Amino acid sequence: MSRGFTSSPRIALLAGVILLTFAGIGFRLVQLHVIDRDERMKFVVKARRQIIPENARRGDILDARGSVLATSRPQVELGVDPQVVVKEDEAKWPELARLLGLPLPRLQEIMTTRRRKVEPHPADVAAPATVALETVPKPDAPAAKPAASFAFNFTLPAPAADAAGPATDESDDTVLDDTPDEGGYRLIQWAKLSDHVDEETYAKIAALDVRGVYGPHIYRRNYPHNGLAAHLIGYVNKAGEPATGMEAYADFYLRGRNGWREGERDGRGRELAQFRTREVPRADGYNVMLSIDSNVQSIIEDELADIARKYEPQKATIVVSDPRTGFVLGLANYPSYDLNEYSKPGADGHVDLAAQRNVAVTDQYEPGSVFKIVAASGALEEGLVTSASQFDCSIDRIDYKGRTRSLPPEDHHFEDPKHVSLAEIISYSSNRGAAQLAMKMGEDDFCRYASLFGFGERTGFPVGGEIAGTMHKPGSPGWDGQTITRMPMGHSVSVTVMQMHQAMSVIANGGVLLRPQIIRQITDPSGEVVTRYDRPVEVRRVISGRTAQIMAQLLMGVASPHGTAPKAAIPNFQIAGKTGTTQKIINGKYSDRHHVASFVGFFPASRPELAISVIVDDADAHAPGGVAYGAEIAAPAFKHVAEQLIQYRDIKPVYEPGRGMLVMEGGRR
Repeated sequence: MSRGFTSSPRIALLAGVILLTFAGIGFRLVQLHVIDRDERMKFVVKARRQIIPENARRGDILDARGSVLATSRPQVELGVDPQVVVKEDEAKWPELARLLGLPLPRLQEIMTTRRRKVEPHPADVAAPATVALETVPKPDAPAAKPAASFAFNFTLPAPAADAAGPATDESDDTVLDDTPDEGGYRLIQWAKLSDHVDEETYAKIAALDVRGVYGPHIYRRNYPHNGLAAHLIGYVNKAGEPATGMEAYADFYLRGRNGWREGERDGRGRELAQFRTREVPRADGYNVMLSIDSNVQSIIEDELADIARKYEPQKATIVVSDPRTGFVLGLANYPSYDLNEYSKPGADGHVDLAAQRNVAVTDQYEPGSVFKIVAASGALEEGLVTSASQFDCSIDRIDYKGRTRSLPPEDHHFEDPKHVSLAEIISYSSNRGAAQLAMKMGEDDFCRYASLFGFGERTGFPVGGEIAGTMHKPGSPGWDGQTITRMPMGHSVSVTVMQMHQAMSVIANGGVLLRPQIIRQITDPSGEVVTRYDRPVEVRRVISGRTAQIMAQLLMGVASPHGTAPKAAIPNFQIAGKTGTTQKIINGKYSDRHHVASFVGFFPASRPELAISVIVDDADAHAPGGVAYGAEIAAPAFKHVAEQLIQYRDIKPVYEPGRGMLVMEGGRR
């Protein structure tokens, strides 16, 4: 019987080939999984194992009505692993380039560049010292964090050294190994395609399914109103660090805590959830609600824009607050900047860093006649004068402590300069009258009241960069024989806008110096209130309620037809305030062509609801007559802002047509 094709030798040969094949496979498996396992695993770990960060969302900054001033928008920092790019996906590259807004040749270059030449650094050469340059000086850290009933643990567990992720350097490429090959090249594991792909675009990119294209989900800071309240809000820079303003001061609440997980990804960059080993959940930041009102802020910023257009000043500031509580409702400076484009260079090719400075607290100026409230309030409080007390303002010299002192010239004329009342000293802004008030008190008591009003010390306004101003005291090098006659009129002393604003608010609220506040409450991501700030923070009592009431009545005369600021008057309202026009010191001398114009006041005088300060620096070039007087520049701006706020906040008039003025209520409210 024939066996056909089969035979014992052929069967033995076939069996031998099969056995050898399996033996080779078995040997290779042993080699891969046993003999060379450690070396192979190093590569696998670097290629697949990773620490996957889960970025916390930074909390929002809101205004008093809940309008979002600063928020964090989700984005994807997209890149590609050139080591796993396949030729089959090249047809998808044009659409990928379109979605990313990249030129196709540039995309092709990134996708196909798998190695990068690295110049070695000699180990024996010490690295040069580096200095971190900041676009804006870091604001002062708050003296104490606001009290809160919670705490973040911002320390993440340190992963093992071999699981810390791929090595990186200063480029946008991540390399597989720190050690270059013999030619000095490193393999690129991840090359950045874009650092700001929005979620919608990323969904379209993911649908293309281009192998190796992936990236972490991150958050980018965004300011929906661009430059609104820029100096109060501040910004977060590209490195994710808060640079200034509330972003820096309230960073403790806002920043949250990043999470992370240890796992693996496949060749397409997708996470393999089944291989997760460790995980720390993220904790999103808290939201910070401010006391400022976006509508109030818009009103004062529009007014500043109008001032800038008319007069082209060097700088200007408007502050609005509730004098009864110290909460700031709006603060704006000119010049300002766009928070979303804080690093954008101007026409000269440079970033205008001066525009990023909050000059309301970082710059000082001589306040001029607004400072006369110190001498008048102190003399009234000490019982040395009444509102009817009279002074001889016709004299240009006076004896004080055994020496004859010269008195400053008057800027206003009086019908009877030999008999000028305290009320007229305030309403007509008498320099000589203010000097005599201070000398009647004595230099020590006068300086004591100036200190009580808050001059010479920081107000504690929590936006960073605040200075204390300059106030000399008797016996100090800056105090000479004429200081007692010049400081009462606002010379020989330098203040910040916020200091002057809070000093006027002392009179408005019944005699107490309050710390200016801006944070209303802190809420967690679910909206639950964590900490609330509702109460005024009293620094100290400065004058009695009765003295504050008298001063409010006297300051109403400034905005009367016979005062220095009739342009600040509003029919049917009680406007109390003080003008200031002070010469700037240029090259060590007082200039006749450069002035700081101001009007600081509050209303209604008998029941104050708002305090407003308008300070305009060096608007002389375009001012009427070439001199920027507070009565001509600042007072009309005060009135325009006040009229809009009366309507917006529905402030009721105190004067009623045909019925005259209501009785002053007095005292603190």
